[in-house]
Amino acid sequence: MTLPTLSQVVLDCTEPRRLAEFYRELLGLVYRAGDEDGDLDWLVLRTPDGVPQLAFQQVGSLPEATWPDGPVPQQLHLDITVPSKHDLDAQHERVLRLGGRLLRDQSDDPVEPLRVYADPAGHPFCLFVPPSPAATR
Repeated sequence: MTLPTLSQVVLDCTEPRRLAEFYRELLGLVYRAGDEDGDLDWLVLRTPDGVPQLAFQQVGSLPEATWPDGPVPQQLHLDITVPSKHDLDAQHERVLRLGGRLLRDQSDDPVEPLRVYADPAGHPFCLFVPPSPAATR
């Protein structure tokens, strides 16, 4: 039996181009051929070597997640890693400059430094340094 393969994560949003541009810049992704220009309601970002990563689907309205303190749950979030605390701090400024918003700062955690952000559409995502194998034993 062949198991299914996860192709990409699709994010609902009211402005697909704006959100795609945020993640394109943040993660160094590229548009699928044909998605580079225009006001499309479905966009796909891939790695530079062509592996699908994220897609953006336009919806008429979308309540912004109020997690962790409100009635609208996050429902899904992306985990994005960096190799070191230095990189975590450097990426913090990029995330803010690109339009992200800091929701929670746990960058001083000795095992797994992390920050939780909202992207421009309000989807939460984590940027963190994964624990070393020795720290998880």
